Amino acid sequence: MPDRSVRVAWVADAPAMARTQARAWRTSYRDLLPRLVLDDLDTEALAERWAHDLRRPPAAAHRALVALEADRVAGFAATGPSDDPDAEPGRDAEMTLLVVDPDRTGQGHGSRLLSAVADTARADGFTRVTTWVFATDDAMRAFLQSAGWAPDGAHREMVVDAEDAEADPVHQIRLHTSLEDA
Repeated sequence: MPDRSVRVAWVADAPAMARTQARAWRTSYRDLLPRLVLDDLDTEALAERWAHDLRRPPAAAHRALVALEADRVAGFAATGPSDDPDAEPGRDAEMTLLVVDPDRTGQGHGSRLLSAVADTARADGFTRVTTWVFATDDAMRAFLQSAGWAPDGAHREMVVDAEDAEADPVHQIRLHTSLEDA
């Protein structure tokens, strides 16, 4: 069995993170997001964005964590302080992204990332972590709920393709987990 671990992302991880994100989104969201949005995912642009964010995070509490299989990126998560209107500053963190390569799902990478997100947020003094998921993403919602996350009643709509005025909004629900009992 290959060595599997999670660590803080390095700038050198940005290209692998971008490839993983594009592959995962094209697989997971092919029936949810407009095809043009998924076809237009530019891994070079994503890599540049990740490299920039890793070099200069918006604040010290913003983190990217990578799940590794041997020395290859198998997935990643991004976290930071929640900017939701009802968030309690200093208490609420947000997991803004959780991505696992489609060829590596079911191998524990997502669970290791969730544990690392909780540990990191707790070390930064947060007592709760939230995340937004597509309302129709049953697999992600089931995975998070099996790990102790629960819906908190918040929901929102997003227009994914800003250039398409006719695009249907995408519905999201918020899930949360407490860090106080762990």
